[in-house]
Amino acid sequence: MEVPFEVPAGTSSVHVTLSYDTGAGVIDLGCTGPDGWRGWSGGARSRFTITADAATPGYVAGPLEAGTWAMVLGLHRVPADGLAVSATVTLDDPAPPLDPEPAPPPVPARPPRRSLPADTGLTWLACDFHAHTLHSDGSLGVASLAATAVSAGLDVLAVTDHNTISHHAALPSLGSRYGVTLLPGQEVTTDRGHANAFGPIPWVDFRRPAPSWVSFVESNGGLLSINHPLGGDCSWHQPLDDHPPLAEIWHWSWLDRTWTGPLAWWTAWGLSTVPIGGSDFHSPAEGRPLGAPLTWVAAASPAVPDVLDAMRAGRTAVSAAADAPALLRVDDELVAVDADGLLLADSWGRRRAVRGDLVRFAAADGPHRLETPLAAVVALTP
Repeated sequence: MEVPFEVPAGTSSVHVTLSYDTGAGVIDLGCTGPDGWRGWSGGARSRFTITADAATPGYVAGPLEAGTWAMVLGLHRVPADGLAVSATVTLDDPAPPLDPEPAPPPVPARPPRRSLPADTGLTWLACDFHAHTLHSDGSLGVASLAATAVSAGLDVLAVTDHNTISHHAALPSLGSRYGVTLLPGQEVTTDRGHANAFGPIPWVDFRRPAPSWVSFVESNGGLLSINHPLGGDCSWHQPLDDHPPLAEIWHWSWLDRTWTGPLAWWTAWGLSTVPIGGSDFHSPAEGRPLGAPLTWVAAASPAVPDVLDAMRAGRTAVSAAADAPALLRVDDELVAVDADGLLLADSWGRRRAVRGDLVRFAAADGPHRLETPLAAVVALTP
């Protein structure tokens, strides 16, 4: 729902505060202006400030257009007997609270890169396609997240804050500073499912029907991926006639990998869907590191266009971590790396033993995986 308010010409700041019993429900918070979307913090914040030169993380700084603005409230969890909500709008505060990001940390040392066999002209890049910052419900600023990615040995990290692109502007410079590609992303987030939109594209309106996300992202040169389709109360419930090209088949929450639910969903949804993995990183305190799972992408370079092209072409492979066994497609072969004693399985359930640290198999069409002898999934390739 929207709660409109007027902003006169010449206004220097807009500050909004939301108050309700957070133990009784969850109200998401966002903002739109006369010229379009200005940001979103979901349930992670109860206030925001926007000025011409700065804004609370999650919101976009810029000219404060005169006219009708609106608080956008998401009724995420509301009890049956209702929830009292109070909202306050303050204009022209001489010292509005911005809740800025912390100072950037030093550039950390990077672990040695893993050398993997690849097609001529390509390199397997260590990627994580799902992470959050203070621009939504993460605990780190963008710079701190970049430093964490370097420490984790990542070449590419998609920064996918919920329903906002306020973090996009900082990604190129911080990526260059820390020596890691920060792929622009946004997690299109609704009660009926989440999807990551990858690429330097405009904001995707999560309030519109999900089929419009697919066409909008494609028409703007991005890639859309269904997130954690079996992810508890965030599972995918959106019917789509046109399927996005990607899906987060391996999410951090796939802990019991003898459970084949994600593989069954992939089969039912369509095996032409390119698999990726995502740690869905929010905070170091959660104990779920970046790069677990890890997506290997065979790209011409770590530049954003080359990474997107590789994903679009289906040159991905997913492993439990950067140093875990990997299953790669190279020179029309399936190559099992550091997988001695595991089993190579296809989507029909046929299995072959892996004997050695680098074993090549004649490639067959369709997805394959590495399993333990007890049928726990260790690696995937499309």
